Amino acid sequence: MLPAVTVDTYNEELRDDDGFVGDRASRRAFRAILADWRERLKEHDEDPLGDTPMEDVSKAKLDKMMASDDPKSAALIHTVVEEFTAELATVVRRFKRLASWKDTERIVLGGGLIASRIGELAMGRASLLLTGAGVAVELAAIQNHPDEAGLIGSVQLAPSWILAGHDAILAADIGGTNVRVGIVELNADKRGSVAEADVWKRQHWRHFDDKPEREEAIDRIADMLVKLIERAEGEKVKLAPFMGIGCPGLIDERGTILKGGQNLPGNWEGDGLNLALALGKRLPRIGGHDVFIQIHNDAVVQGLSEVPNMKDVGHWGVMTIGTGLGKARFTNRTD
Repeated sequence: MLPAVTVDTYNEELRDDDGFVGDRASRRAFRAILADWRERLKEHDEDPLGDTPMEDVSKAKLDKMMASDDPKSAALIHTVVEEFTAELATVVRRFKRLASWKDTERIVLGGGLIASRIGELAMGRASLLLTGAGVAVELAAIQNHPDEAGLIGSVQLAPSWILAGHDAILAADIGGTNVRVGIVELNADKRGSVAEADVWKRQHWRHFDDKPEREEAIDRIADMLVKLIERAEGEKVKLAPFMGIGCPGLIDERGTILKGGQNLPGNWEGDGLNLALALGKRLPRIGGHDVFIQIHNDAVVQGLSEVPNMKDVGHWGVMTIGTGLGKARFTNRTD
């Protein structure tokens, strides 16, 4: 049980004849729309991106093209955003029809795409389409940086007693492409509120490029964490013996990934791996205690970073636009 919210549902799978509905609003879907339009334009030698490979087309480049004085470049990006916006609005509308999402008042959107200008435009346009269709839900961007929201949310996984008397916690955000680990400062006020929690130090590893085996990946993550622990000790930051981890998939109460971890390096699913135990064995004790590790779905943890900003609604959700579409629905606790 989390202290601030109830997680009503997460990793919910919604299918239609074309597959998983959520995949229509993923980063992969956005880039597929762009690739399709480039192919059409190349047939007439009109692709504004020329011979640039898709893997070299960054969000910053697309933002620049959209704001350029070249009408063809701007029109291409606007067209792609419009198509993606329609898919995003459709996905939100389909989830709002589910009993578990029906009374959702606000959905916060996360991921690197939303932090760009093209993502902001897609979110704003989707809001208009939903309003015009009579769908009562507000869309807003996750306020923390995309690289840090999945770390900051880990603070909400920690029981209050374990945070007392400490300055910070360890956190990890393990995704299908990247791993981020960090130290999150609690910045707790006199009442113990951690609404101002922030990332003090973090490290990043793009494991997708290295294609490691599972044990090699866990070793690398542990090494990154050990370096952060040593840094905290050197700078007199009092770490709590706690770490929160967000990772893809359906997670049971023991921290086992039941399904949905197919994009992680190696086989992370099923009883063959307990990530908390595997990492815990590789970490030093903190303050004389073994590190207590709590694992939850990565979309849930990113959503939890928004807990301080959700006081004005009762039921809210998160959708993270990444390799796939992560999603979770929350109800604020009143007790």
